[in-house]
Amino acid sequence: MAAPDQPTVAGVVLAGGRSSRMGRPKASLDWNGTSLLAHVTTTLRRVVDGPVVVVASPGQELPPLPDGVRRVDDPQEGLGPMQGIATGLEAVRADAPVAFVTATDMPLLHPAFVRRVVGLLDDADVAMPMVYGRRQTLAAAYRTAIAGVARELVAEMHLDPGVLLERCRVVWLDEPVLLADPELEAADPHLDSVTSIDTPEDYAAALARAGA
Repeated sequence: MAAPDQPTVAGVVLAGGRSSRMGRPKASLDWNGTSLLAHVTTTLRRVVDGPVVVVASPGQELPPLPDGVRRVDDPQEGLGPMQGIATGLEAVRADAPVAFVTATDMPLLHPAFVRRVVGLLDDADVAMPMVYGRRQTLAAAYRTAIAGVARELVAEMHLDPGVLLERCRVVWLDEPVLLADPELEAADPHLDSVTSIDTPEDYAAALARAGA
């Protein structure tokens, strides 16, 4: 554990990507009167006690960030979430031993989900939810000490996050394990936290779920 005066958990939000299927930048989509990016970063700030950073592509335009949220840019455009994870973990490594990593396009992320995943990390390097039969790479907790490994893999053009997991100690979190937490089961019983939006139809459906 970190010293009592040191933040223990940071937040990393990946904002890169072309949003080609959405037809417009996801980060700037409206979410209850604010931008989608501001909504997701604010959700993380409610839960983590360390810094929150947004990882963007070089030159990418972003909506205004909430106070205290810092932007960092990937060294190169177009290398996908693996590079974003490496960049984000490196950016917060000096301030927090653990980071929860997510993406702009996960508007239904709930603080209870973040707390549950981080709380199950224990002595592993990665706490990886496995929900709806899919590895949830961008709804997971990572030790920031693996930033160097991630950076090396990107340099070698190993861009599948699965390769990073092969090099780390991973605790896999399926639905029963996650929902064994009463707080999460009450707040997000269907684990909508892992829902990502790629198309206008996804966006409309997420807005409807949030309203419900």
